[in-house]
Amino acid sequence: MFDKIAKAVAAWTGRTSAFAIALTIIIVWAVTGPIFKWSDTWQLVINTGTTIVTFLMVFLIQNAQNRDASAIQAKLDELIRAVGRARKEFIGIEHLSEDQLLRVIEEIERTAGDEKTRHEAVERMIARR
Repeated sequence: MFDKIAKAVAAWTGRTSAFAIALTIIIVWAVTGPIFKWSDTWQLVINTGTTIVTFLMVFLIQNAQNRDASAIQAKLDELIRAVGRARKEFIGIEHLSEDQLLRVIEEIERTAGDEKTRHEAVERMIARR
């Protein structure tokens, strides 16, 4: 159920209409400032509202990022499977610890050759454009 709600809310909040509604709320709040004599309650309304929305959006954004990362990882794994010379042991390395990943990166860079030379070559190529 959370996934369905998260997908729907994420899709809706990314639309222009959601931004327009949020902007309208802020404008109405600002315009009503003089009516409520800029009271503490008047400020508390917007502060509480934005805090609640922000708190909930953090979880929705994380959910969307998790789904996107999983989809990208699945696509990359499929590319590794499809390319004949690709090393299959890289499939699933996203589940390793940070230390294990750093060791994998160091090994990749070591077997790929001199990283500094490669970076300099890329910089020269970019400079020529």
